[in-house]
Amino acid sequence: MNGQDLKQAVISGSNNICAKKLMINDLNIFPVPDGDTGTNMSMTTTAAVNAIKDDENTSPAVIAKAVASAMLRGARGNSGVILSLLFRGFSQGLGEEEITGKDLVKALGLGVDAAYKAVMKPTEGTILTVARVGYEGGLRVMNENDDVVFVWEAIVKAAAEALERTPEYLPVLKKAGVVDAGGMGLLSIFEGMLSYFRDGIVVEYAENNSQEELDNFTSTVAEFDDVINFTYCTEFIVGRDTEIATDPNELRLFLETIGDCVVVVSDDEIVKVHVHTEQPGDALKKGLEFGQLLTVKVENMKEQHRQAKENNEKKPKEKKKEKLEPVEPTEEVGFVAVAAGDGITSLFKDLGCQNVVSGGQSMNPSTDDIYEAIMATPAKTVIVLPNNKNIIMAAQQTVPMVEDREVVIVPTRTIPQGMTAILNYDPELSAESNKDMMMDAAKNVSTGSVTFAARNSEFGHQKIKEGEIIALENGKLTITEKTAVKACVKLAKNMIKHDTSFVTVIYGADTSEEEAQEAYEAIQDKFGSKVDVSLVNGGQPIYYFILSVE
Repeated sequence: MNGQDLKQAVISGSNNICAKKLMINDLNIFPVPDGDTGTNMSMTTTAAVNAIKDDENTSPAVIAKAVASAMLRGARGNSGVILSLLFRGFSQGLGEEEITGKDLVKALGLGVDAAYKAVMKPTEGTILTVARVGYEGGLRVMNENDDVVFVWEAIVKAAAEALERTPEYLPVLKKAGVVDAGGMGLLSIFEGMLSYFRDGIVVEYAENNSQEELDNFTSTVAEFDDVINFTYCTEFIVGRDTEIATDPNELRLFLETIGDCVVVVSDDEIVKVHVHTEQPGDALKKGLEFGQLLTVKVENMKEQHRQAKENNEKKPKEKKKEKLEPVEPTEEVGFVAVAAGDGITSLFKDLGCQNVVSGGQSMNPSTDDIYEAIMATPAKTVIVLPNNKNIIMAAQQTVPMVEDREVVIVPTRTIPQGMTAILNYDPELSAESNKDMMMDAAKNVSTGSVTFAARNSEFGHQKIKEGEIIALENGKLTITEKTAVKACVKLAKNMIKHDTSFVTVIYGADTSEEEAQEAYEAIQDKFGSKVDVSLVNGGQPIYYFILSVE
């Protein structure tokens, strides 16, 4: 099996999870509307497909490295990051020669090892278990028969059996009567790859996108202003030649002389380049000084813009995504936060964040989204606040990607934690000391949230109906109610303790000012004599109310 076979297998695996992503999303055991595992994993694999679909290289190593690089930059959510690490093993374990069954097992083993090391407290019964047991299944048979199909069938069979056993590891899965969503996503990819390995059939791609997802991924050319300074958007990936010691900064400096919007990202294996220029040939020629071109994409932005403008005139006007451009690190310290909602975004900017990445529950930004915000922050040290447990790993992947500034990830898990963390930043301390102090302060904040049940479920002895109002205290479901206001007030009563000093009520896009005022006044009447209560219009989706209690 050569590199082109690997490419087709990856495309088949990606198509398979794209077709099944909504079903995988529905495996989410918790009733809150955040079941996005299938979406995150499919978007991560789609990034890889886009990077390799036109690559005619027959080297397995080249294809594997392009896949790994694209997945890393396109990774969304914890499941997407873990998936990218698994495929990074392929980039380290496959060589230039044709692939054998043993090669696949070795490569998968490297990925499993990297994924387990990346997770601070690996939990069995998840995508990690499915990947590990699949690897062990291949390990058992590879000396019996080195054939790719024979070995990959064993890997898929073992992974499927591991997926069926995930409820035995995690009682919450067993009670809900489902298997792990991330594990199902990985098995879907493995099965799609097997379709090509065994039968030479690439699983057919099926459009299975929600309207919201389609809206979020419209062509970037529609975001350009009418004035386009350079015609050609040129992107390429160079496989670095280890015998060439040329500094990638030299490439960046050259590109800045022939165009704008220059981004050069490099690691030990690749250099990824983006530039707007009138001389795409000159850019590619310079890139060849660093190694072999792996992928190349040159697009006429003026023509694309003309077509996109014609199409957009036929559609309702949509809010344009802010375009971030790299800037020089001139200041000492800067901040990047992840948040959803105009009000919350404004809050973080008022607190000193130069850039706020749009995202949160059910809308996890990619590693590349966070990377772009970091590079658009003019600071030598950039402190990143993910503000969601499912975004922390994607944020952490940016650290080795950034070369010209220090990146510090403060692993905040909620919006209130992020707000408290940035308020406790001390400019007199080092970045690492600030990280510890900011996180210590964040841990002292309790987060409450009021949302709706996205599906029927059962927790403890309580049955939850789809659409019912639910309230969570630090992520734990505690209340069900008929209205969001009643749930918010009841949640505040549960969370406010004798030592509570501040309560911030942040109301969302689906909460009216009258409802927000009603909840605020009820909490103020009950606790206002001893607690400072404030009301903020956060404009966040999904959550009717977010409570910050400290």
